[in-house]
Amino acid sequence: MNPSAGSPWHRVGTIDGLKQRELQSLIIDGQPVALSYKDGRFGAISGNCPHAGGPLGDGQLAGENIRCPWHGWSFNRCNGTSGLGYPIAVPSFELKEEDGALWVRFDTATPAQVLQREPHPLTRPVRREPGPVRVFGISTTGMDAEAPRYSTSDDLLAVALDHARESLGCETKLIKLAELKFRHCEGYYSKAAPACTWPCSITQMDAEDGLEPVYEALVHWADVVLVATPIRWGAASSLYFKLAERMNCIQNQLTLNDTALIQNKVASFIITGGQDNVQGVAGQMLAFFSELGFTFPQFPFVAHSRGWTAEDMENNVRFVQTNEELRQGTRELATRAVATARALLDAADQPKHVARGGRKACGTAATAGEAESPLSLNPQLSTLNHPETSPD
Repeated sequence: MNPSAGSPWHRVGTIDGLKQRELQSLIIDGQPVALSYKDGRFGAISGNCPHAGGPLGDGQLAGENIRCPWHGWSFNRCNGTSGLGYPIAVPSFELKEEDGALWVRFDTATPAQVLQREPHPLTRPVRREPGPVRVFGISTTGMDAEAPRYSTSDDLLAVALDHARESLGCETKLIKLAELKFRHCEGYYSKAAPACTWPCSITQMDAEDGLEPVYEALVHWADVVLVATPIRWGAASSLYFKLAERMNCIQNQLTLNDTALIQNKVASFIITGGQDNVQGVAGQMLAFFSELGFTFPQFPFVAHSRGWTAEDMENNVRFVQTNEELRQGTRELATRAVATARALLDAADQPKHVARGGRKACGTAATAGEAESPLSLNPQLSTLNHPETSPD
């Protein structure tokens, strides 16, 4: 059978050929389709997941449901309804088998259903509220909460925050990563760039993800970010790198939308340890935070190390506790960072778009200032929990 002009039916392919694959992505007359074949029956639903646009046809069959390869949302392979009972659905399409071929029509598709939810609070436009300079301290040292120890990096971070608050008139906030429960980055970017969303996909799906207050402070609250880390085998702490991986969602908005979530913000670093490689640790941190969009003051870090052979840690602790020159240097770092932040905030005409060179240069004219929201996914669905949990 060959459809006449104006026929609603579109030829998909030969039945024998289409039976060879349990699930596949197809484009038919410009329409993305997730086509499945199981137990002698074909099913066809929209190929785009309503969460973040994941390709359903590239997912997996789990019983009668198609599981999205990006974030695990699932839909019945034949009728498009939620595989977990949510009040959401993707369109499903009518099929027929004739003359050894499979045919589909789109004009009789079942309607999509979306769950009307308030957008995640992190998706609001980034606008600085009036007030004094705000300094956010992040401790990345690991610690046993039941038996806390003295930390040289934490001690100097406290010195910096106290100085910012008491001598510079700033608002301050401290978060210790060791006190938060948050999951490792699960590599959604490795599946596809749009799968790494803002807010972080994990934060959206896991109501107990402890990193939300860190995102809130970094993107919406702080003018200055002070990151303190010990040196662990010549590198920053494992908690620092766990945080850095979860901040890919911030940098990825530049890649996807040319949207800079970090604007007019200053970063500085406190680095201490019994081992050497201060410059290597500082270099990594400077490169990473510059890619997020942070600005740095002159001399953007303070550091202390007694070198590779200094194994007498008790003397290292004693030095940091009693050395006034190191503590004064930390206060001066805070002063430089706050002064840089004030200069940025006082600038009369801040550019809304900054061209980036090299392989990450972007030619679009979109800017964070022009966008109502940096969200790259359906805002009505942005606060649904993980598909393994209830949306309520």
